[in-house]
Amino acid sequence: MIEPTQVFKDNLALLPSIDAVERIDLVDGHGTVVATIENKPGKQGSLAVYHYLRQVFGKLDVKAAEHGLAIFAEHTADARNRPGAHPNVDRLLEVVSSGQALHIEVAGKA
Repeated sequence: MIEPTQVFKDNLALLPSIDAVERIDLVDGHGTVVATIENKPGKQGSLAVYHYLRQVFGKLDVKAAEHGLAIFAEHTADARNRPGAHPNVDRLLEVVSSGQALHIEVAGKA
């Protein structure tokens, strides 16, 4: 498990590669896909964080979400001040506040 710094860019450099990942689906306890993060510019940082959280924690529970918030560093504070500006950080905040875990399903590139 990495020890997050206070700078998101530095934390990203510590995470495993997402080259083989096409997308991540976040699935609730009823089996419904509640969000998808694709391997596209502008989403790759979030994809790397969620991919790493799955590798380390296996699912997105409160402990994983808290670690993810530390990895997002300065974006976490911004998300708290501007709800909706960082939807993938908002999702981690929601998991922490609700206690409702999500499953993280990884789809690889063909």
